[in-house]
Amino acid sequence: QVQLVESGGGLTQTGGSLRLSCAASGSIFGLGAMGWYRQAPGKQRELVALITLGLRLTYADSVKGRFTIARDNAKNTVYLQMNSLKPEDTAVYYCYARLLTADYWGQGTQVTVSS
Repeated sequence: QVQLVESGGGLTQTGGSLRLSCAASGSIFGLGAMGWYRQAPGKQRELVALITLGLRLTYADSVKGRFTIARDNAKNTVYLQMNSLKPEDTAVYYCYARLLTADYWGQGTQVTVSS
């Protein structure tokens, strides 16, 4: 059993910053890539940022230069620093983790950016 526990969402204004955290626990042998996806109302879930065990980074074009993903392998935790937030960043953000051949998801945390 794998648990992904997210924290750090909330409400901010345009131009503000938020930091998301996600800690993996349980049977996490083989933990590989971790990252963040988001889903806005009426839209499909989309990749925001991904970081591999070897620290290779992938970002959605819409967040490049504004968001930074990082991980602490000793703590099995992934972070997402979100700066210069825009109303279009409003969504539920889901933590993601790959373990061997299986994908795991957190429960989601709401990020709301007001204009």
